Amino acid sequence: MSAITLENVSLSFAAKPHPFTVLEDISLSLEKGEFVVLLGPSGCGKSTILNLVAGFNKPDRGRVAAGGKTVRLPGPDRGMIFQQPNLFPWLSVLENVTFGPRLRKYHKSEVNAQALDWLARVGLKGFEHHAPWQLSGGMKQRVALARAWLRGRKRCCLMNRSARWMRKRV
Repeated sequence: MSAITLENVSLSFAAKPHPFTVLEDISLSLEKGEFVVLLGPSGCGKSTILNLVAGFNKPDRGRVAAGGKTVRLPGPDRGMIFQQPNLFPWLSVLENVTFGPRLRKYHKSEVNAQALDWLARVGLKGFEHHAPWQLSGGMKQRVALARAWLRGRKRCCLMNRSARWMRKRV
């Protein structure tokens, strides 16, 4: 069973006077452990595919599956890192990374320990109490990466133009 599958996926957006077809009959199968990059010109559907896999959009036709199950909504098995890091400016780095698990009332000390581990992995040890405005663009993206990977076994991490901010060691 593939980790991620798109089967004959088509998607159009309503536009006047005619709908705009973004994806037409796209099929793709990604196996566990694969690293895949979608390349193409602006407007060709790269972000649309990521949004379908993340569960933010639904196809007009076809099927999107993660681990054999049809994707209907966003889920904790698929982490998403957006073009912009989307950090809460009033929260510290650590609070940004732990925001989701704290809402779900996970045990604070366990979540904080995992968050600190992920911050160290992405090269941000010692920055946990900084505010987002004190970080560079690349550092903010690494906070977003730590947040995406916190709390669990991700089937995949979807990165929308985020890699341009990442260091080689991350």
